[in-house]
Order: sequence, then C-alpha cells, then structure tokens
Amino acid sequence: MQEAPTNQAFTKSERLCSKKIIDAVVDQGDSVYTTLFRIMFLINPIPPIPSPAQVAFSVPKRGFRHAVARNLLKRRMREAYRKNKHILYQALAEKGKTMALIIVYRQNTIADYMTIEEAVVAMMNKLGDNLRKRE
Repeated sequence: MQEAPTNQAFTKSERLCSKKIIDAVVDQGDSVYTTLFRIMFLINPIPPIPSPAQVAFSVPKRGFRHAVARNLLKRRMREAYRKNKHILYQALAEKGKTMALIIVYRQNTIADYMTIEEAVVAMMNKLGDNLRKRE
C-alpha cells in the first residue's frame, strides 16, 4: 500500500477502472447512504489496489438525460473528493486497510458545489466511522 500523496492530486492509481474490482464492489460490497450519495464499498479488494482507496463516480442517466449535466456533477464530486480524501485516507491508514468505492449521485436536481462538498465530507466521516467500528 502506497503512502497517500502529500499534495491533493487525484492520480490514475486512485481511480477505480478495473472491471473485476467494480463487479466485486457491486456484488459483494456494502452500501452506505447519505443525503446526496449512495456509496458502495469493498474493504481490501482482490486483486490488491495500489493506493489506499480507489474510487469511481456515477450519475444515473435516468435522473439527468443530458451528458453535460452528468459530467458537471461528476466533476464536482471528483473535486470535492480530491480536496477531502485525507479524511478517508487517515482512517484507512489507522487500520492498515485499502478500499474500493463507487459513489452514486442520488438526487434529481443539480446541487451546487458547496452542497456536494459538505455531503462528501459527511460521507468520508461516515465511512471512517464504519471502518473503525468493524474491528
């Protein structure tokens, strides 16, 4: 497991791209709900991942027909995650675990960036608490 980058970059190794891991997260993973998101996660996925957490973002086509709106929301979600991932990384480092995440947007309206960032911080805290309670 690599050490978390000191800068706030969102590198390729932190993006969840593996079809095998995505299928495992959907099939075997747990879910957590917040006001804006559904978070599916799998702790210590097989095959192992190169960073403390890998994440994918999803905005359903059902709620947002236009790709412009879906892409806007995904950009806002990625940016909020990038700026606040240290919260999750700290909890993962305490337990020596890795995590694969899929974050799905749940609302049918386009939220502004501040609302999304507050929801991402709440999500990170909820995942950290969930991780600490497991052992």
